[in-house]
Order: sequence, then structure tokens, then C-alpha cells
Amino acid sequence: MTRLRVVVLAGGLSHERDVSLRSGARVVHALTSAGLEAIVRDADAAMLGLLRQERPDCVVPLLHGAAGEDGSLREVLELADVAYVGSTPAAARVAFDKPVAKHVVREAGLSTPDSVALRADTFREIGATAVLQALVQRLGLPLFVKPASGGSALGGTAVTCAEALPAAMVTCFSYGSVALIERCITGTEVAVPVLELAAGPQALPAVEIRPDGGVYDYRARYTAGATEFVVPAELPEATAAQCAEVAVAAHRALGLRDFCRVDVIVDSEGTVWFLEANVAPGMTETSLAPLSIQAAGLDVGQVFSSLVRRAVGRRRSDSVA
Repeated sequence: MTRLRVVVLAGGLSHERDVSLRSGARVVHALTSAGLEAIVRDADAAMLGLLRQERPDCVVPLLHGAAGEDGSLREVLELADVAYVGSTPAAARVAFDKPVAKHVVREAGLSTPDSVALRADTFREIGATAVLQALVQRLGLPLFVKPASGGSALGGTAVTCAEALPAAMVTCFSYGSVALIERCITGTEVAVPVLELAAGPQALPAVEIRPDGGVYDYRARYTAGATEFVVPAELPEATAAQCAEVAVAAHRALGLRDFCRVDVIVDSEGTVWFLEANVAPGMTETSLAPLSIQAAGLDVGQVFSSLVRRAVGRRRSDSVA
């Protein structure tokens, strides 16, 4: 088979730069082990020129945060006329905007916690105290406050009492201009990667998340040993099947492509609640997607090699059309 040349884009300028670089390094190693030529490149002012000069067969965008997941980078890759792994710009924009994504999946019949999205300027102009009181009256407690876009739990805070809500909002607005205040569902937190190859989207084994502090925040995500991951998740067979169905249904409803991770939570009654979808899942040594890939009996290099070849074939088909 032709030895394909792949550029993995990692880094960027978001708060998640370090995570992205670690993800990129791991995927480059995996692709190289699978027999492809792979190098990592930062997403900076030189990127477009380098892509035009080097003309790789495919690009794997692994930037986390706005630059890599809001569709903008994918628009640039479209302009460069280069094959790339992952969702289209439009689908990435929808998934990255958590309030919009929640609306889309709810319309598709999935359960997602009630929530309110507020811009920082609206929050200030209308009166913070009155708004916070209305939020608690409407959604109740506990709540979870997080940026409406972004990842790695940056800016997210669990709120169990009304007095803690103002500080949670301030923390959230330090990471983004829009806050998503969501009714906090207690239960088993689960991540379900979805892999889409020739047979269509299929859910990989669910990963159960057990943070030692009870909250799956940035520290719990990227500190080795801070969280216990159980894969496959220790769920009743019917519930595990429902998690898989919800993940695939969300993938389809949001128009995603190739590979994503859908985060859900299972409450005490067995209801599966959609939380969010990630179009560029982390691939670090503590990330969830690689654990699920391995539990499925697959190899990270195999998976990304298949996705690269799928993307190259898709670009060739588009060119012929």
C-alpha cells in the first residue's frame, strides 16, 4: 500500500495547548508505528504555507479548544484543498456550541439536562443578583456551570448551594464569554467514543469515570492516578446498550464524521443524559478515547490509519465529482 504522508496539527493558542501537543505526539507515534509517514505541526501563521508547500496526503487536526473545534481550522483546511480526518466545519461549529448541540439532540429525542445560556455582558447589565436568583428558582440545585464552548472541564464548577453560584460564574467567564448553567444530574459519568468507518458509526466500549475528588475537572482529567477509569463501564447490559445508542444517535443528529466522543451521565433510574460531544477527543496517556479503542481490541495506529485512508478516499471522490 502507498505510504501516505500525514500532518498532525497540534498545539495552538488555547488554554488546552499542552493537552493538544501531548495528543498530537501520541497520534504521530501511532501512525508511524502503523507504517505511515507522520509529523506534527503547530497551527500558526506558517501552517497554511507549509501545507501548500508540503502537500501532505492528509491532515489530522488535534487542536483542542475554539481554534481546533469550532470549525474555523477545518474551513482553512477546506481552503487548502487538503484531505483531513474529522467532522466538517459546519458540524464542528454545532457540536462546539454546547447550548446549540443540546438543542439539536433534544430535537432528535435524546434526554439532556435543562439549562440556561447567558452572555457575560447580559449577566452584568440585567443584574447579577436577580439573574442568579431566577436561575436557582428555574433549575434548582445542584447546578453545573461551564463555558458554552471549550473543553477539558476548564472553567467548569459544580454548585451545590446558591452562595457558591457567583464565584462559579466568575470562573466560567474567565474562560469564555457565554456560560452554560445546567441542572446537575448525579449518577455514573460515562464517555462513549464513536468510530465511523465503512459500516457506519459504531459506539466503542463506554469508559466509566471515577474521579477521586468526585468531580471530573481539569486536574482529575490530566493528572495520572487522579481518576479511575473502568472500561467497559460497569453498567447493566441494557444500560450500556442505551449509552451506545445515545452516542451514535447524537453523532448522527449533530452531523459528525469519522470520530468523536460523546459524554453522557446515567442517573439512578437508568436514564442516559447527553452532556456534550467532542469532535477532537484527547489522545493523551490519560485520555478516554485511547482506553476505549484498546478495550475494543483495536490499536490507536490502526484506527487513525483507517481514518486517514478514509479521508484521502473521500477527497479523491470529491475531486472526481
